[in-house]
Amino acid sequence: MTTIGTPLSPSATRVMLLGSGELGKEVLIALQRLGVETIAVDRYDNAPGHQVAHHARTITMSDPEQLKALIEAERPKLVVPEIEAIATPMLEQLEAAGVVRVIPTARAARLTMDREGIRRLAAETLGLPTSPYRFCDSLAELQAAIDGGIGYPCIVKPVMSSSGKGQSKIDGPADVKTAWDCAMAGGRVGPGRVIVEGFIDFDYEITQLTVRALGASGQVETHFCEPIGHVQVSGDYVESWQPHAMTPAALAESRRVAQAVTDNLGGQGLFGVELFVKGDQVWFSEVSPRPHDTGMVTMITQWQNEFELHARAILGLPVDTTLKSPGASAVIYGGVDATGIAFDGVAEALRVPNSELRLFGKPESFKKRRMGVALVHDADVDVARTQAKRAAAFVKPRAA
Repeated sequence: MTTIGTPLSPSATRVMLLGSGELGKEVLIALQRLGVETIAVDRYDNAPGHQVAHHARTITMSDPEQLKALIEAERPKLVVPEIEAIATPMLEQLEAAGVVRVIPTARAARLTMDREGIRRLAAETLGLPTSPYRFCDSLAELQAAIDGGIGYPCIVKPVMSSSGKGQSKIDGPADVKTAWDCAMAGGRVGPGRVIVEGFIDFDYEITQLTVRALGASGQVETHFCEPIGHVQVSGDYVESWQPHAMTPAALAESRRVAQAVTDNLGGQGLFGVELFVKGDQVWFSEVSPRPHDTGMVTMITQWQNEFELHARAILGLPVDTTLKSPGASAVIYGGVDATGIAFDGVAEALRVPNSELRLFGKPESFKKRRMGVALVHDADVDVARTQAKRAAAFVKPRAA
């Protein structure tokens, strides 16, 4: 039996989120609707999740001593990593000592916080199909890896980054130095190691949201959402839609790959598994042990969106991945570098049929920072995509 206490009382069920951006904010809201007391942690004050949680804390989460001190002071029942730049070895120590339970597990958080851990697990341990890859610690090693078999075109990414930061495509020798510099600037914890991947000529890429939740028997069961198609520019999601049409064979293979990875990672919660697809062939790309940015579309397409699914799964509650309606999402960018921006065109956006908006409340805007998302449902996915982009285009952030 799952028991949930009363927030701000001795019986409270306390959950701490490490990372409180737009995705963390929605998880916090979902947890609060289930009566959970929430602690939002981020590296800067007034992050989106800080604005809705019971408690807001600001620390450097990659600093093991700061992280340890906060967890020991707050004593949450669950710690839920929502970003990559976290001192995961400390989480493993605290979990092993019985201080806290990490979602889905501290091992999963460590393996997936950088691309090397999860790629080696998928390709070398589980034998799943992936693009050819090498890890490099210098520009010279990067050039040698390309010349030694990876070839052109190829993709270079920092081993630890988010939202496509530091990622670029190399079409020829003239691009190598630029790509290396981009990766060094875009890494979550500063300069370091990169992965270079051979280019796969795929037809499309999807996110297969995969949920590990307790069934009525008390055993973990795996559930799948309908596949999510998406468009990325320089590795950053700009639009997504659900469902994405796939052949039965490709869908079955996608779910086989997703389950193989998530079974190995273990624990409970929602995972965003990114896959490349060509015909009936499927290649593993990446996995996040948490809600995925492309999955924001589920806020308008599913009866239980990805954030509600994550909240339910980590609390040991039943889940339902049923699709409510096809739909689409489109990103609203900041467009300006400013603090405390204002948004024009909100009413016009919401006059688009079947539309919704989420404005994240980030205290600082950058030209290419994701500041909101437009959502549209429609029986026709193509119509939903067109209308979501139309709604997003109406919203104009500006310096206040």
